Amino acid sequence: MRIGILGAGGMADALGTQWARAGHEVMISGRDASASAARAATMTAEAARTRTEMAGAQAGVVGVRAGSWAEAAAFGEVVMVAVRQAGLAGVLASAGGALRGKPVIDVANAEGPYDPARPIAPLIRDLTGGHVVKAFNLCHVDVWRLTPPVFDGRPLAVPLCGDDPAALAAVRTLVADLGCTPVDGGGLDRAMLLEATAAFMIGLWFGGADAQAVLPPMAYSGV
Repeated sequence: MRIGILGAGGMADALGTQWARAGHEVMISGRDASASAARAATMTAEAARTRTEMAGAQAGVVGVRAGSWAEAAAFGEVVMVAVRQAGLAGVLASAGGALRGKPVIDVANAEGPYDPARPIAPLIRDLTGGHVVKAFNLCHVDVWRLTPPVFDGRPLAVPLCGDDPAALAAVRTLVADLGCTPVDGGGLDRAMLLEATAAFMIGLWFGGADAQAVLPPMAYSGV
């Protein structure tokens, strides 16, 4: 699968490297072309290293490349938006119309207090015309660097919110390629709940609480 990533920061690095290791073609993009190219080279090397360790023998990967916002948007069969909220509208405008009708992964969280009247996922849908899937926003970037993210024997569950079946199927594949379990979170109208959950949980973590301990195991959930 060809994956375009709007962004060249931590989330682009962590997730893009994992997907390159899994055999996908990845193109990242950022404001500084030389920095993006350097990041792409580092991602390629890291993907090759981890793939070799996991395979137990020398194993090549498809190299990560760098391009402009518009080039990454056009390159991807699936495009991930991994830029700061403040610059979101400008980046999407620079990407042009290439996102229309494509699966678009939104990993963003609010910067500052979360405003439920201004959800991010529907904004990306409206600005791009893409089939937006909200995903990957509940974990710190370092979690996505784990190979795989498994805790106490359980693979990490990744909730997905979106309306388009084909887009959801593509993102489920990318979740599984991380060694995680995709979970149906409902339509895109429920993405604001994922965004609010992130804001709430991040506040608990910063306060020193074990946010994972807030919810009981399935057997005690009252289902």
